[in-house]
Amino acid sequence: MHKPGVLTIPSMKDRCSEAEWQARIDLAACYRLVDLFGMSDMMANHISSHVPGEPGAFLINPYGMMYEEITASCLIKVNLAGEILSKPDFGDLNYGINKAGYVIHSAVHAARPEVACVIHTHSWASMAVSALDCGLLPITQTAMRFLKVGYHDYQGVVLDTAEQESLLRDLGDKEAVIFRNHGAMVVGRSVGEAFNWTHRLELACRSQIGAMSCNTPLRPVPPEVLEETWNNYQPGTRRPYGLMEWPALLRKLDRMDPGFRD
Repeated sequence: MHKPGVLTIPSMKDRCSEAEWQARIDLAACYRLVDLFGMSDMMANHISSHVPGEPGAFLINPYGMMYEEITASCLIKVNLAGEILSKPDFGDLNYGINKAGYVIHSAVHAARPEVACVIHTHSWASMAVSALDCGLLPITQTAMRFLKVGYHDYQGVVLDTAEQESLLRDLGDKEAVIFRNHGAMVVGRSVGEAFNWTHRLELACRSQIGAMSCNTPLRPVPPEVLEETWNNYQPGTRRPYGLMEWPALLRKLDRMDPGFRD
């Protein structure tokens, strides 16, 4: 039965591998969670996932759907050249993909094959920090996780593939990069890991804005303590992020609305 306010989209489950279907479920969940935790920008921005077993192929949102309504079947599969490999029948809406999303995400997936998920956000906190000349300050334990975050200078709306080179240089081998006067981008070796990094970056940005708003001197932390804390958060030091909380986050979504799995 058709539900009011819900797009009827044919299932893609029988049109993809089991591994791709699981990637679709995880990515759809990530979209819902980014919205749930207050980091979405209506239909703008984009999150992508690689397609396991298909080098160069990745999944991304249809341009025009809200994060809160993304499902496993609505995601569009594209290649590094921007060609659509598969998508559901959207009817008269005939959704495609956002060009800026393609430019950013294709660059990362091509250059960093170990990356499974890329999340780009325009949250109020990350945009505020991106406009500060000081950038993200290591004034909280959470922010110390991003002690060596990258920075990418604003060059206009990301529509030109010529910007990919500088974007990749600024990202390097890091997990996060602040897009100056724009927002932020985070990458992860799994969807769960990328969401974990994104959530923590958002908390770091919000806490900085809160602390700076108090108009009182910020308490510094000794450089050696900053380095030690940063090192404790690195992949080679501890288990990968996302492993523990991702199943719990999926259960949370299932209690709220399991429609992301469709």
